[in-house]
Amino acid sequence: MLKQLSRLERTRNIVILGFAILMAVSLIVFYAPGRNTNARDPSRNNEVVAKVGSDSITVADLARVRENYAQMLGGRVSLAQLGGNKRFLESLINKIVISQEAERLGLGASDAEVAERIRKQYVDASGKFVGWDRYKESVTARYGDVEKFEDEIRDDIAQEKLRAFVTASVNVSDSEVEQEYKRRNSTFDVGYIAVSADKLAAKIQPSDEELRSYYESHKTDYRYLEPQKKVRYIFIDTEKVGSKLNIAEADLKAEYDTLKPEFKESGIKIQQIVLKVARKDLDAQVEEKAKGLITKLGGPGGKSDEAAFSEAAKGNSEEPTTARNGGFLEKPFKKDPSKPNGLYDRVADMQPGQISDIPIRYSGNWYILRRGDAVQKTFAEAKPELLVSLRNRRGYGAAFQVAQKAHTRLQETKDPQKVAQELAGEANMNAADMVRETPFVKPGDDVPQIGSNQQFEEALEPLNNPNDVGEVKGIKGGFAIPILVEKREPRIPDFDEVKSKVSDAIKQQRAKEQLEQKAKDLTASLNGADALKAAGEKEGFDSGLETDFKLGSSLGKAGISNQLDDVIYNLKPGEVSKTPIRVEDKWVIVGVTKKTDADITGLLAQRETLKQSMMSERQDQVFEDYIAGVQQRMKRDGKIKIYNEVLAQLEESEPAAEPNFPGGFNPQ
Repeated sequence: MLKQLSRLERTRNIVILGFAILMAVSLIVFYAPGRNTNARDPSRNNEVVAKVGSDSITVADLARVRENYAQMLGGRVSLAQLGGNKRFLESLINKIVISQEAERLGLGASDAEVAERIRKQYVDASGKFVGWDRYKESVTARYGDVEKFEDEIRDDIAQEKLRAFVTASVNVSDSEVEQEYKRRNSTFDVGYIAVSADKLAAKIQPSDEELRSYYESHKTDYRYLEPQKKVRYIFIDTEKVGSKLNIAEADLKAEYDTLKPEFKESGIKIQQIVLKVARKDLDAQVEEKAKGLITKLGGPGGKSDEAAFSEAAKGNSEEPTTARNGGFLEKPFKKDPSKPNGLYDRVADMQPGQISDIPIRYSGNWYILRRGDAVQKTFAEAKPELLVSLRNRRGYGAAFQVAQKAHTRLQETKDPQKVAQELAGEANMNAADMVRETPFVKPGDDVPQIGSNQQFEEALEPLNNPNDVGEVKGIKGGFAIPILVEKREPRIPDFDEVKSKVSDAIKQQRAKEQLEQKAKDLTASLNGADALKAAGEKEGFDSGLETDFKLGSSLGKAGISNQLDDVIYNLKPGEVSKTPIRVEDKWVIVGVTKKTDADITGLLAQRETLKQSMMSERQDQVFEDYIAGVQQRMKRDGKIKIYNEVLAQLEESEPAAEPNFPGGFNPQ
C-alpha cells in the first residue's frame, strides 16, 4: 500500500504574483480542491510528513492508519493512548525500512510468489482457487483497490523472506530449553519491600521557611495560563432517580424476549474425566491412560458423544462428585476475563461436542474435558439482571428530564438552593445533597467528586460572568448543571493558594534524591528473608510475602521485571538480594524463604513446544535489533527525514472512548 501511496507528490501553495490579478487568483485558491479539501480531509492530504529513502509518507497515509485503528478499536480507546500520530508514523517508517532492506538484499517478492500466495489464500470449499475474477471482486469489495492489496501481500512476503534470512542462524540448545523449563516451572515463596518515592515523601516535613523559599524561586512554575473558575452545580443522581421507578413484569419479559441468544447464555456444559496421580513415578502411566481414553472417545473432528463420555467418566474418573453425574460440572461454566480459570477457560473456545485433543495437566492430575451445549437462562434467572439494566436505562432518561427542568429553573432563578428544593422529590434526593461547589479549577484539573471530565469542562468554558448557567452535562453518577460563582484571570498564584503543591514538590524532590540510598540502608539492616515483610511495614513501605510465585508474574506491589526474576531465581532459601533492584520508579528488595524446583519429568512433554516458543522469541529479538540497526544507519546517512512542522500541525481529533453497555442495553 505504501509503495502506491509514495508516488503521490507533495502539494504546493499557489504564489500570488501580482496585485492586479489578486481577486482572480484568490478565487482560484479558495476553490482549489487540492488545498482546501486537504485542510478539511486529512485522508486526501498529500503533504509529505516523512521520507524514507526514495519513498514518501503523506498525511493521507497517517490518516488511513488512524482510521484503521479507530475501526478496529470501535472508539473504546483513544488513539492518543496508543501514541498518536508519532507512534503511527514510526510504524509506517519501520514498514518501509523493512521493504527497502529486503529489496537491497535481493529478497523482494516476485510476481509469481505474490500470485501463489493469492491462490492459496482465496480458495473455495474444495480447496481450489476461486479464479481471478472472483478474487478481484472480493478484494475490491473488502479493500477497495486490488493493486494496493497486492502491494501489501508483496511487502508481507518480503518481510517473511528478510526475517528468515536474518534469523537463519538462531538456535536454542537442549540445555537452554531445560534451563528455561526450570525457570518457568519452579516456584518460590518471596518476601519483598517496594521502596517508593510516594511512601518516603510522606515522612518528609519541610519547614514553612523552606516552602516559602522554594516558592519564591519557582513561582513561575505555578503560573495559571488559563482562567480559573469556581462554580456551584446542581447534581441529579441517576441511580436515585431510577430507584423510584416501577418496572412492570411485562416490560421485563419484553426485554428478555428481545435479547440476542448470546446474551441469554448462562454458560456451557462441561464434562470431565479426572485421573489422579498417586505418586510421581506413576505420572507417565496415568498420562498414557488418559491418551488412550482420548483415542477411544474421539470421533470425527475430535468430537465425542455425550452418552459415551458420560459412561467413560463414570467408569474412569477419580473425582467422585462429577463422576457419578456423568462427568458434568455442578453448574454451567462461563468464561470471565476478570477471573481467569486455568483449567476450564480453554473449553469455552472449543466447539460443542469437542474433547481436549491431549490430556491436560492441572494441579498434579490429568484431565480430559468435553464441551457440551450452551445453556440458556430462563426468564426467572435473567430477571434480576434485566431489572438492573432496564432501571438503569430508564433511570438515565428520567434523570436527564429532571436535569433539563433544573437547567430551565436555574436560568430563571439563578438560585441553586431554591431549584434543589423544588425538584428534590422528583429527583428522590435531599436538597442539600443536590447542590455542590467546586474549588477554583481550570481545564484538566481533577475536580472533587467529578474527576477530570471533558464534558464538564465544556459546560464551564462559555461561563464568564457570575450567575452564567452552563448546559446539562453527564458526570460520574448523574448530571450536573453549573452556575458560575467567580472567575480569576491567568496569573501567578499567591503562596497560600499553592502551598500544598509546593510542599508536595519539595517532598518528591527530596524523596527521589534519598530513595536509592534509603533502599540500600534498608537492605543492609535485614537479617534474613523472613524479616522483609515486617521491616517494610515498620518503615511504611509496600511489602508482602508472595507464595508459589512463578517468574514472569507480577510480584505484588513490587511489579514485574526480568532483572527481578533473575535475582529471585538465583537466591537460595533464606537469602536476601545483596542490592535493591530498580523496577520502574521503585527500588525493590527481595528475599526467598522457600524454593520448589520444577518437576523435570514434565520436560519431555513440553520440550518441543517450549523450544519453538524460545526460538520465536529469540528470532523476534534478533530481527527487531537488526531492523533497528538499519534504521539507525539510514538516519545517520540522512535517508530518513521527518518533517516535524507537518507532524506538529496534525491534531488528535478522534471521539472520546464510548462506554461498554451491558448486553441488551440501549441508551436511547
